[in-house]
Amino acid sequence: METLPELVSIEAELNRGSVYLAGEIVECTVKFRCPQSSQVSRQAHTLAWVSAQIHCQCHVSESKVQLPKQGSSLTNYDNIRDLNNTDFIPSRGEKGECVFSTQPKILCCELKLLPGQSHTVTYRETIPKDAPPSYRGQAVKYSYKITIGAQRIGSPIKLLRVPLRVLVLYGLGDASPSQEEDDTDYSNPFLAQSKPQNTLLDMAMQVLMTVTSKKSPVTYNISNADGIVARFCLFKPAFKLGEDVIGTIDFSQSTVPCLQYSAVLQSEEHVSEECRCRSDQTPAISSHGKHQEFCLHLKKSHMILPIPLHVTPSFITDIVCLKWRLHFQFITSKEPIHEHVIPADQSESAVWQGPNSLPVDTLVWNVPIKILPTNPLQAACASIMRTNSSMTC
Repeated sequence: METLPELVSIEAELNRGSVYLAGEIVECTVKFRCPQSSQVSRQAHTLAWVSAQIHCQCHVSESKVQLPKQGSSLTNYDNIRDLNNTDFIPSRGEKGECVFSTQPKILCCELKLLPGQSHTVTYRETIPKDAPPSYRGQAVKYSYKITIGAQRIGSPIKLLRVPLRVLVLYGLGDASPSQEEDDTDYSNPFLAQSKPQNTLLDMAMQVLMTVTSKKSPVTYNISNADGIVARFCLFKPAFKLGEDVIGTIDFSQSTVPCLQYSAVLQSEEHVSEECRCRSDQTPAISSHGKHQEFCLHLKKSHMILPIPLHVTPSFITDIVCLKWRLHFQFITSKEPIHEHVIPADQSESAVWQGPNSLPVDTLVWNVPIKILPTNPLQAACASIMRTNSSMTC
């Protein structure tokens, strides 16, 4: 008897984009389809089983990170590449080590489809609140995927993977959407059964709004050995992804001439002491935006640095800690610079000629800031990560 070709197609698609908060429920629609056949045979195609699982892979740079020997907690699947293996191992063929995985869920067993038939199931799974966030750094990389495994009788297992991004908001560990109290007095009996239920996403947005909307300006006096360079004012210390970091720089009280300044949004990747390859290892710095301006003779200036939606907010794990800062460089003159004389009569004009050369100093200064997640729907709009995938089995 002639064997049937592999015609059953499996399509998986995330129902709400590719970005989720830790603690949210991920829903993925899986559709099985057996296309119409030009042959007269109406024999059914059978899938023995289909299972799904979410897992997080951790890939480290061997020149910067040395993981402790803990074979029981971290499972390495780099050497498991036998396609004829019938075990459902979602991490098979993936780089790095599996640091987190949910319990596998059986989507269907003995699924029989005739040519032209289709079958749809929905895979639901909750991402734990203590899971690490998605991150792609110089020393460490965390990546999430939904892996769907399927097998036909007498055939090797096939894996279908759908990537997703996970954001972590600290402070939601003890919150429960079902325990949220509502003080509204429902006097209308027809509304007794329609009390709004706050979801974890709603609670997260409330926390983010509370933390990032507080205006608490902080002023810093910036000076070097020669005197005062400037005063910097940052309107708030915490920002969401997609927001602008706005600050003002006041030169009106400065005693040292400042020729130029630059502000750079930077992330600091600190590897924990237990995992460092060298004791003198320094943090890895990455820049994500720059504001630069010539400020000679200016009394005031301001800087705006947008926070990209694709970067990872501040977080900490057993291996790495990510921090954010504003990195400033002030180019100051070692010699006094004559002020530009403005004519009393506005009809007259004057030209100020700057010196051909100046002895200068560079003042470097860093300000730590906190970057938090944003609404996953907003982050998904700027994501280039695909939300669906397909294969045949």
